[in-house]
Amino acid sequence: MHPDTRKSGEAMSENPAQKQSVERLPDQRSSMITDELNKVLTMLQGACPKDAIISFDFDGRLHVHVDVHSFEDLLKVEGILPILGGGTFHDLTRGETPHRPFHHRLSAIVDR
Repeated sequence: MHPDTRKSGEAMSENPAQKQSVERLPDQRSSMITDELNKVLTMLQGACPKDAIISFDFDGRLHVHVDVHSFEDLLKVEGILPILGGGTFHDLTRGETPHRPFHHRLSAIVDR
């Protein structure tokens, strides 16, 4: 059979070396990280306005970004974040909201 010709349902590559070239992380560890991030997200969702957009990024440290519609909401979140979770959120900064005009962003470093 020519290498490009396959029977229906046959995998394109049956090379065992290619199958083993991707190292998988243990499921338990990834679940622990996901569970911890979900706890942080749930804590933030309970403290922020319902229409707040909450996102995370990681650059060696975990950052949270909370985008809100009104300046008043920004001030409320800014007052709550430092005491939420016993000081989990610190080094708060105000910034721009990429691709979201008319929003206000509050960012913080997350230490848990």
